[in-house]
Amino acid sequence: MSGRRRLDWLGLTPEPERELPTAVAALRASSRGASAGPPPDDLAAEERRRVERLILRGGRHSWLRYLAEVTDLVTGVAAGSRAGDRAAALLAGEVVLEHHRMLIGLPGPGYGRTAQDRTALERAVRTLRIPTTTGADR
Repeated sequence: MSGRRRLDWLGLTPEPERELPTAVAALRASSRGASAGPPPDDLAAEERRRVERLILRGGRHSWLRYLAEVTDLVTGVAAGSRAGDRAAALLAGEVVLEHHRMLIGLPGPGYGRTAQDRTALERAVRTLRIPTTTGADR
């Protein structure tokens, strides 16, 4: 990598690297037909390695692409167009939304680039906070 590589995006908050791997693994597992709840250990470990690679070897653009992918998972669950663990979607949505809000303090186009995702996540988080009653909840 060049000596000019910007690393300011790494200092925003530790929550994405701490909380997203398990939540995203749960979303991916539930979209594959697994039951809601904690994801299998291998899926969580795989997601943790992916996030670690992005942080250690990736850049701001690859990180924002990953967060856009997470946003798609979250908004799909909120809209009902994707099967998924609502609690995991809510956690992931809140973490990514907070990350995107903090981009306003960094130089560069990150904050503007994530404007649509912020709007979609705000809507999704509001939806996911509303309890649902299904046959499985009774």
